[in-house]
Amino acid sequence: MNQIKAIQALNKQEIENGISPEASWHVDYRDTAFIYFGGLPYEMSEGDVITIFSQFGEPVWLKLARDKETGKAKGFGWLKYEDQRSTDLAVDNLGGATIGSRMVRVDHARYKFRDDEDPDEGKVDWATMTKRESGGGGDDTEDEEDEEAEQRPMLPEERELALLVRDHDEDDPMKAFLIEEKKKEVEEAVRKYERSERKKKHKHRHRSHRSRRDHSDEEMRDAERDDRHRNSLQSSP
Repeated sequence: MNQIKAIQALNKQEIENGISPEASWHVDYRDTAFIYFGGLPYEMSEGDVITIFSQFGEPVWLKLARDKETGKAKGFGWLKYEDQRSTDLAVDNLGGATIGSRMVRVDHARYKFRDDEDPDEGKVDWATMTKRESGGGGDDTEDEEDEEAEQRPMLPEERELALLVRDHDEDDPMKAFLIEEKKKEVEEAVRKYERSERKKKHKHRHRSHRSRRDHSDEEMRDAERDDRHRNSLQSSP
């Protein structure tokens, strides 16, 4: 509670004194995109946490503390944003907010992974979550396709979604709806892109097969000419 009040007091003081973002207390945490959160209702899942914090940017990593024996959530944890600036928004807007009759604490953090901790386990970025939902794993071909998908360029619709999440007025009651509609556009754009890439690969494989076949036919014709030439030499007096 004291930490929440301290952050709220800092923010109020900066507003009253007209402090610029470059001189804000947030600047001390420009080197980290992690935040700490606490005070969440115990029944909330990782998906719930992502839904809440994605209002201010795209989360890429999450650790919701759980009891080792029961597996129940403890209501606190750490989250990392793709864009460091999203941490300022989350701290200012969610710190002190009430969720499920509980007051939430949100603050900047410098999370350090333990030696026995796998950072990949907490990944919640778009590509990772899509892969998990589709079942993940698979043979070498699927792994190559996943790798290629991760390496593809960011689509215009994805850039528009990122800007919408980051820059759209938080007071606009339509923001959540607009984000959901833009996500649908992104999914459709990704499907079109993947269909286009598959067609290109199919044409490339077809051309390669035809080239190998033509080369093989040419070799057979050369061999037949050599045989005829040898036969003509043998039949000569």
